[in-house]
Amino acid sequence: TNCLTTVWRLFKNLSEDQQRYEKQLIFEHPAFVKLCQQLLRDSRRMTRGDLVFSLHAVVNLGVPQNTLLVQTLVRVCQEKLNQLDNRCISVLATTLGGLDKDKNVSALQAGLQLLVEQRIPSIRDIFILQNLMKCMGKDAPVFLKKKLEMAVLKEIDHLTFLNALRVFLALAAMNYCSVPILNACSKKIQENVHDAPFRQLILILEACYNLQYRNVQLFSALADYVNSTAYLWDKRQIILFLSAFETLGFQPTELMGIFVEKVTEDPEFLNLKNLLIVLRVYSRLNYVPRDQKHLFFETLHSCLNKYLPQISNTELLKAVYSLCILGYLPHRALDELLQKDSRDELLQSDDLYKEQKEMMLRCVKACMELDSPSFVKPAFVLTENFSSLVSLNLRKAREALIELLGDENMFRQNVELPYKYHIDFEIRMDSDRKKVLPVAATDDHADSSVQRLAFLFVPLSAFCVGTTYPQGKLAMKKRHLNKLGYHVILVLNKKFQEMTNEDAVEFLKGKIYSENALPFSEVTVQDD
Repeated sequence: TNCLTTVWRLFKNLSEDQQRYEKQLIFEHPAFVKLCQQLLRDSRRMTRGDLVFSLHAVVNLGVPQNTLLVQTLVRVCQEKLNQLDNRCISVLATTLGGLDKDKNVSALQAGLQLLVEQRIPSIRDIFILQNLMKCMGKDAPVFLKKKLEMAVLKEIDHLTFLNALRVFLALAAMNYCSVPILNACSKKIQENVHDAPFRQLILILEACYNLQYRNVQLFSALADYVNSTAYLWDKRQIILFLSAFETLGFQPTELMGIFVEKVTEDPEFLNLKNLLIVLRVYSRLNYVPRDQKHLFFETLHSCLNKYLPQISNTELLKAVYSLCILGYLPHRALDELLQKDSRDELLQSDDLYKEQKEMMLRCVKACMELDSPSFVKPAFVLTENFSSLVSLNLRKAREALIELLGDENMFRQNVELPYKYHIDFEIRMDSDRKKVLPVAATDDHADSSVQRLAFLFVPLSAFCVGTTYPQGKLAMKKRHLNKLGYHVILVLNKKFQEMTNEDAVEFLKGKIYSENALPFSEVTVQDD
C-alpha cells in the first residue's frame, strides 16, 4: 500500500504528457505486475486503511475498472464497509466518484450511502463532510443532502478559507442551494479573495450560476479584486471573468471600463471567439462607455469586419444583434447579414433555433429604422389592443389604475405597437402631466400636446443583479419606445405585487402625476 500510494503521489504532480509516458512505464514494469498480484492475494487480510488507499491508488493510476484486481478490491471494500472509519469513508467516496457504474460499484455506492447517513452525526471534520457532499453528488436523496447540510452548519464557525472554497463547490456538485452555508462561505471568500487562484474564482462564479445563488457583495468583492489587479491578468482571463459575470446578470462596471481601454489600445488580441464573447457581455449587461463610446464601437466594428470572410451566418447574426442592442449600426456587417442567401441559410425550417433567430433578425431590422440618425419621431403611432384579458400578475395593476383613474376607459392594456413591441398599460395625459385624458378622445388623431405613458411591469431578471439598471434587451425596448414618443415607466413587478392595494394606488399615482417629468429622450425611470 505504501508503495502504491507513493507512486500515486508522485504521479499526480506530473503534467498530462508526463503522466501518459510514466503510466506506460509503470504498467510495463515487472515489479508493478508482482505488486498487483500480491495486492490481489492479500486483499482480504489488509487493514481497512490499506484496503481503501490501495483501491484509491490503483484507480487513479489508471488500472482498468474491469480487471480482476479492481473488481476484487471493490468487493472486499463492500464486505468490510461497516469497519471503515470516517476518513476511510471519505477516501472511498472519492474513489467511487472516478469509477463507472457496474454491478459491484453500484452495490458499494448503495451501501456507502446508507453508512454515510448513519455516520453523519458523528462527523465533525468539514473536509470530510465536503468530500462526502461532492461524492454523493446530484443523485443523492434530498433527505441525505439536508443531513449533510445540518452537519456542515454545526461546524460552520470553524470554517477556513480553503474549506469555504471546497464547501461552495461541493454544494454545486450536489446541486443543493443551502443559502446559510453559501452566505458563510461567501463571507470567508470575500475576506481572503486575494489568496484565491484564478481557476477557483471562475468555478465559484459558475457554481453561483448553477445554484441560482445571487450574492451582490460576493460578486462585487470578486469584481473589485480583479479590477484592482487587472494589470496582472491576461486579457483572455479577464474575458472569462466578464463572461462568468454576464451569465449571472451582474455588471462589474469598473472592470468593464478598464477592459474597454485594453480593447481600444490593443484590439489585435481579440480572435473571433473572444470578440463574440465581448459583444455578448457588453450588450446583455448594457454597458456603454461614457468617454470612449464611439472609439470602442468602431474598434469592435473593425474587428468584426476583419472576420467577415470566415464568420458563419449564425455568428454574424449574434454579433450584429449585440451591437444593435447597444444602439450601434455596423453597416458593412448588416449588408452582409441581410443578403438573401444569408437569410435563407439562417431561417431553415428544421433549425431548432429558428424562432430565436427570427426574433434577433426582427430586432436588428427595428434597430436599423429606429436607431438610424434619419429617423423622425412619428406624429401618430398606430396601435392595437392585443387582448382584453389581463394576465394574472397584472390584475393588481389594472385594479389599482381603475381605482386611481375612476374608469377603465382612461387607459389601455396589452397594447401592441409597430416592430412587435408590447406595453402592459398605456395612459395619455396633457402636456403638463396634470390630467389623464380618455383614450377614445385621443385615439384617432395626432396631437403633439398629448403625452403617452407606457407602463412596463418587468421581472427582476430584466435588470442587472442588485440594481435597477436595465439589461440590454429591456434598455433597447425602452430606447425604441422613447423614439416612438412614449414616456417609459419601468416597474419591478415582484415588489409591486408585494405592496398593499392602497400602496399600489399611491405608487402609480406618483408615477403618473410626476412633477419632475423629463423630455422623452431623457426619461430613465427605474424603481427599487
